[in-house]
Amino acid sequence: MYSSVLVPFSFETGRDSKGAIEIAQSICADKGEITLLHVVEHLPEYATSYFSKNFRKNQVFEMKAKLEDMASGISGAATRLVEGHSGRTIFEFAKDNGSDCIVIASHRPGMADLLLGSTATHVVRHAPCSVHVIR
Repeated sequence: MYSSVLVPFSFETGRDSKGAIEIAQSICADKGEITLLHVVEHLPEYATSYFSKNFRKNQVFEMKAKLEDMASGISGAATRLVEGHSGRTIFEFAKDNGSDCIVIASHRPGMADLLLGSTATHVVRHAPCSVHVIR
């Protein structure tokens, strides 16, 4: 059993967030902690001029609400919303916060993912702890 399980989320369609939470709950120790994490990717500066001034603020507010809603039924769950590059930020968060397992949902890779690498692949290659990938 793990004492600190990190569950990073992408709010893209096709990600198995329910399955990731179920796995995290099943492998987390009785007094363990499950952290639901979402990484907000940086927007290129040229792109920000196309959005309203409140776009990012509203986006962050909605994502926090979604995470908190997901965590509401999970005993010992915490939520975190951080900004950065998704793959790198996930494994750095795990290292900095003492996570001993990451449960991450992955989509079926397409050609672009085979050439560039997906977030889950990046996390698996660099994580300082065990990683459970869900498809």
